[in-house]
Amino acid sequence: MGLVTEEVRAKAEMYTGDEICREKTKCFLKEISMPNGLLPLKDIEEVGYDRESGVVWLKQKKSITHKFTEIDKLVSYGTEVTAFIVPEEPAKEEPAKEEPAKEKSSEATEAKEAVAIKEAVAVKEAA
Repeated sequence: MGLVTEEVRAKAEMYTGDEICREKTKCFLKEISMPNGLLPLKDIEEVGYDRESGVVWLKQKKSITHKFTEIDKLVSYGTEVTAFIVPEEPAKEEPAKEEPAKEKSSEATEAKEAVAIKEAVAVKEAA
């Protein structure tokens, strides 16, 4: 487990024992917006998550092969599974600058100029 250094372990939220590890693994998956069925949860010995570095790990008693029937894929999980989590916040796109807004702005300016010209003509005619 190259990602799981002693420094990472010292800072991580870590659990041992199958029952609590199953529960916490589900919580971690939900927290990072991953599907609950991503990992087969059997005979887990240890699970940990260091939010600062993004390192997540899971130790289980034996390797597991699991078939995801919906996508027809067979996946093997070793006794030690590690991952590096990067927050997947959707990029916020800035709204496109609308040309009609510019047109409205220029139309307003033109209208003000037209009023100013009419007022100037009216003043000149009155004089």
